[in-house]
Amino acid sequence: MRNTALTEKHIALGAKMVPFAGYNMPVTYEGINAEHATVRNSVGVFDVSHMGEFILKGENALDLIQRVTSNDASKLYDGKVQYSCLPNQDGGIVDDLLVYRIDEKTYMLVVNASNIEKDWNWIKQFNNQNVEMHNISDKTSLLAIQGPKAADALQSLTDVNLASMEYYTFVKGTFAGVDNVVISATGYTGAGGFEIYFDNEHADKIWDAIFEAGAAYNIKPIGLGARDTLRLEMGFCLYGNDIDDTTSPIEAGLGWITKFSKPFTNSDALQAQKEAGIQKKLVGFEMIDRGIPRHDYEIADADGNIIGKVTSGTQAPSLQKAIGMGYVAKEFSKEGTEIFINIRNTPIKAKVVKFPFYK
Repeated sequence: MRNTALTEKHIALGAKMVPFAGYNMPVTYEGINAEHATVRNSVGVFDVSHMGEFILKGENALDLIQRVTSNDASKLYDGKVQYSCLPNQDGGIVDDLLVYRIDEKTYMLVVNASNIEKDWNWIKQFNNQNVEMHNISDKTSLLAIQGPKAADALQSLTDVNLASMEYYTFVKGTFAGVDNVVISATGYTGAGGFEIYFDNEHADKIWDAIFEAGAAYNIKPIGLGARDTLRLEMGFCLYGNDIDDTTSPIEAGLGWITKFSKPFTNSDALQAQKEAGIQKKLVGFEMIDRGIPRHDYEIADADGNIIGKVTSGTQAPSLQKAIGMGYVAKEFSKEGTEIFINIRNTPIKAKVVKFPFYK
């Protein structure tokens, strides 16, 4: 098991630690529901240093990114972030990721922890123009400070005007007395906030400074359990659950990050799929009758015919109801359609709803 630079902090705070993507990670401190509420209502801090970061540099860095990602990275400007994915050659997704444009010839890619090596090797095989590639994952820490009070809680630590930062932009600046920190107005919770990237050696200092500055806002550490319930309430995909090597970005509702204005891996086939129409679609649903949907549960129609399967599900803390995501045959994907989740061999009624669940 690998540790982050902050593992000892989590243990000292009484976190329940679990293995996740090869790392020893905090899943919860005081309970998922309480931590979830902290992020929705005030401010919480996630250690997500297990995520991967690659730097791509050189004259042809943008060209390489354009060829391997589905979104149009030519639309980026310095300080702008873009959500994208790495399509494979079989119609599925290698990973979803964030693309940061540092300058015209320098980009940072942020990838999922479980896919660091896979993504590195995937991108490297297309690097036939001598783009400099640096995997900085092992030396980089990442904290997500999320919630409506995040800007207020952090403002005393930096000269950057946090409240004026636009969603999906970033700056490099001084934070908690540490230079060269990437401060990014991004996150995976739908509650607003920031993600900050810095060298591991500064982890203790920055962690302590954040909790000191945020004390007046009742800032708390948050585990991966609440990260999952928060992202699910927003209908955000989780790689390995809702998207994977077998799911098309078109089927997953990620057509908005799949731009056919340029060629990329498997773009012709994906464009043909879009034009021909998909056979299955990722939908959100909420339970009408009692029951909590879980990953891989079957989805059926009123006659008991299997029409799909659940990819993610939970009892949503903010909504006080059970919700889920799953792929269903296209004819059952319309909002309001009644479906049934097979829970322990019993069909439990649900209905298709629009994302996000939490508004």
